[in-house]
Amino acid sequence: MSMAKNKISRMLVWIIMGLVMVGLIGFGSFNFGGNVTAIGKVGTTEIPADRYFREVNAQINAFQAQFGQRLSFAEAQAIGLDQAALDTVINQVALENETARLGISVGDEELAARIRDIEAFKGLDGQFDRASYDFVLEQSGLTASGFEQSLRSEVARMILQAAVTNGVAVPPVLADTLFGWARETRDFTWARLGPEVLDAPVGEPDDATLTAYYEANPAPFTLPETRQITYVWLAPEDVTDQVEVSDDDLLALYEARIDEFQVPERRLVERLIFGSEVEAEVAAKQIADGTATFEDLVASRGLTLADVDLGDVTMLDLGPAGAAVFAMDAPGVTGPVATDLGPALYRLNAILPARETSFEEARAELRDEFAADAARRLLQDRMVDLEDELAAGSTLEELAEAHGLRSGKIDWTGTETDGIAAYEEFRKAAEAAVEGDYPAMEILSDGGLFALRLDAVIPPRLQPLDEVRAEAIAGWQAEETARRIAARAAEMIDQIAAGESPASLGLTEVVETGHARDGFIDGAPPALVSRAFEMSPGDWAVVEDDAGAVLLRLDAITPADQNSDEARAVKANFLAGSAQALALDIEAAFSAAIEAEAGISLDRAMINAVNTSFQ
Repeated sequence: MSMAKNKISRMLVWIIMGLVMVGLIGFGSFNFGGNVTAIGKVGTTEIPADRYFREVNAQINAFQAQFGQRLSFAEAQAIGLDQAALDTVINQVALENETARLGISVGDEELAARIRDIEAFKGLDGQFDRASYDFVLEQSGLTASGFEQSLRSEVARMILQAAVTNGVAVPPVLADTLFGWARETRDFTWARLGPEVLDAPVGEPDDATLTAYYEANPAPFTLPETRQITYVWLAPEDVTDQVEVSDDDLLALYEARIDEFQVPERRLVERLIFGSEVEAEVAAKQIADGTATFEDLVASRGLTLADVDLGDVTMLDLGPAGAAVFAMDAPGVTGPVATDLGPALYRLNAILPARETSFEEARAELRDEFAADAARRLLQDRMVDLEDELAAGSTLEELAEAHGLRSGKIDWTGTETDGIAAYEEFRKAAEAAVEGDYPAMEILSDGGLFALRLDAVIPPRLQPLDEVRAEAIAGWQAEETARRIAARAAEMIDQIAAGESPASLGLTEVVETGHARDGFIDGAPPALVSRAFEMSPGDWAVVEDDAGAVLLRLDAITPADQNSDEARAVKANFLAGSAQALALDIEAAFSAAIEAEAGISLDRAMINAVNTSFQ
């Protein structure tokens, strides 16, 4: 019971401090308009609007602290933070509704003790101070009675949660069993068999054998559905010779893209934000004296380097930190530097020098781009005339002849990738085309134009054996060779049982030791290791693959060391994590059950009103 009380006490301090801090910055006294103070009910217990407001704000602040970036409310909604906040509050209120139903409550003496333990309510002597208590509540927009009732409900809710989840444990035998299964290893010997173990090549099958193979394996010899398509195509490069380019045009384009040609010095930078100046100073000292690396500090915050990476930035991009970062002449860490998100350390990873490209140096590139862009605009203008001609009854052939369009035919199966078939737009149109539809002009990703006509659809068809005889013979030979190698491997196992060895049979043995279940052996069948874990020591087996077969002997099984320091740590972490996950699942199931039993009603208009206050 004392452990449960301690757990409740720690959680309670954080909850109260969260309420206090929220209140100090004005959230506690937020007015949502009118006399409505609830966004709904769970059973008979109201869901306070300001509680939902605080939880949304907490979710957003937590996200910003973790990822170091400001978040608009629209962005918060897009990633579901508002719904997560609503779910959290509903869950809490459902538990409070249940505590009220069950008559679980906290006495005045216990409540007073909890209040006296809260640091925010203590005076300079470290004891509870009534004036501080009244001041904090006033700044939070809370009354003493309202706060105490809220605190009483919170503690009662936590008592119920503790009753549901305390004592949840996973049997140690489960960790022992799983660890033993995952960490035991195998020693085994294997030898590869190929066509060389056969007395002679398989040769060619007779007609009856080949026919039987062909009929039993139709898939390799079946052509897919083929769509016979006629198309016309006009690419931007087909009309670039019709485009006039002047120096004035190129100079205007150069000026429009000046940021690409006059690139200031940039830095590759990472930024790690801290909650306070003290934390940032401690972290900077740890880096300076070598007791921690920047990576260590990032990991300790539950982040990855990708989370703190700012990419390549200019001095202007860094704002107040720009001067400090750009004063560095080599990679390293600087800071703390004050930012809008809090004090931060910046790590410089590389210096990218300024780059300047003159107009003359960029002329060729600019001309190609201008001509290509002008060609695309020209094609867009011509598209209307081409569409009109198609609508008036012109065929694709007539259109190609009259306007110099490329034309061609393709037997489309969906696997073609050359020429016009490389364009996704053409591929989609080819799949969607219907016989009898008149062609329409469409635009390709590079600005080109095309139109197509479906002439016929040929369904999947099995090619006659005479047309695929060579392929069928090769397929039969491969299958028959593999079958005979596997049969020879089985014969060799019998010979080994009679006293022979793989070496005496002309095979090269490979000895493997200490292989785990997830091990991989280059050149061996993928199923080799898993097969070894199905065998008993001394057993032989044949493992087949496309290259032939392998003889496999299991030599030994090495059980996992259940008592090593690593094993104890792994199993302890597994048991703790599993127990926590199980407790959370039980708590979620319990909450869902009491929510369903009590019933939930939400005032969407009020929820929207609260959400509007963030915008």
